[in-house]
Amino acid sequence: MRKFIAILLSLIAPALLAHEGHEGMTKSKAPELGASAAIDGKGRLWLVDAADGHVRLRHSDDFGRTLSAPVMVNATAEPIYAEGENRPKIAFGKQGELYVSWSQPRAKPWTGFVRFARSTDGGAHFSAPLTVHHDRAEITHRFDAMAVDGQGRIAMAWIDKRNLEAANAKGKPYLGAAIYTSVSSDAGISFAPEQKLADQSCECCRIAMARTPQGEIGAFFRAIYGDNIRDHAYAVLHADGRPNEAQRATFSEWHLAGCPHHGPGLAIASDGVRHAVWYEAKDKPTLWYGQLDPGHAPKHALAIAGPGASHADIAVNDRQVWVVWNQVGAHGYELMVRSSQDGGEHFDEARQIANTSGAVASPQLLLWQGRAFVAWNTAAGFRLIPTEAL
Repeated sequence: MRKFIAILLSLIAPALLAHEGHEGMTKSKAPELGASAAIDGKGRLWLVDAADGHVRLRHSDDFGRTLSAPVMVNATAEPIYAEGENRPKIAFGKQGELYVSWSQPRAKPWTGFVRFARSTDGGAHFSAPLTVHHDRAEITHRFDAMAVDGQGRIAMAWIDKRNLEAANAKGKPYLGAAIYTSVSSDAGISFAPEQKLADQSCECCRIAMARTPQGEIGAFFRAIYGDNIRDHAYAVLHADGRPNEAQRATFSEWHLAGCPHHGPGLAIASDGVRHAVWYEAKDKPTLWYGQLDPGHAPKHALAIAGPGASHADIAVNDRQVWVVWNQVGAHGYELMVRSSQDGGEHFDEARQIANTSGAVASPQLLLWQGRAFVAWNTAAGFRLIPTEAL
């Protein structure tokens, strides 16, 4: 029972923050298990995580049962954020390039630079890391998100506090942070000057990104409305110079004077339906599913899971939708899944597909040949788990 209570408190403690300046009071002492994975067109699994000041790249040709020796993405060691909401990322270019991004802590608390490196030889070697944003102030530029659009351009987005700093200098109020974006049109050799997407974003919730049927990138993130209403916004990141506009996309009206450290998930189907999952705790902790209709309440909204559920992810293939999440239990964590066969109109009952007694990272859904797998990094090791029996 004591272990159950301790795990439950670890889930709800972040919601007790007054603001990010008090983040240190709840910073986890658990091992940093933040990792990201992707499966390429040949079925090879790629995994990035952090160890001893390096982002490590490993691969597997047997769906995670064995992993290759690691390649160090950054040859020179540096601090790396590797927690669940702020972990290294990996993506593929159109010509087989491997792209890796991460957030680098700076000397001052809660600051960071967004870093990027690329490999053009199948992951054997990487370019020297570059800092994506042109602004070099020692402030928050972190919680990076990365996606590649239909033309091979790399879209980056991150949480940025330059506007907060400017407002503070003028004695003006400013809630939260901002979202900034930048695009590389030369396969990651350089990035264009960053552009502000939105003011008043939540300070420490990850940004979800997915490609639209038109080949652009959709972004879904926790924003702040009014007096600390922590709902979500959606935007399409235009890489051709058109202005980006974020619209409110959830209307839970959860008032919280702090960040819950609990970002959303996004998957966009071939028919353009924007499937999403998000967390809120206005009445009780709830993971929600819905189909985004920016400017209006989500369609087909469904409470996927309740108290003890955390850090959901979502994937879609044609009319099939999967949602996975971590569920705290009396003996540790359970990896749960619900699926829909009719495009999200109905979901089956929750099923447990894995469990562990130790610490876990946020689960990540991966698709391969119409099947869904979960990349799950735990204190006991990395696992790739099928959502259905093979």
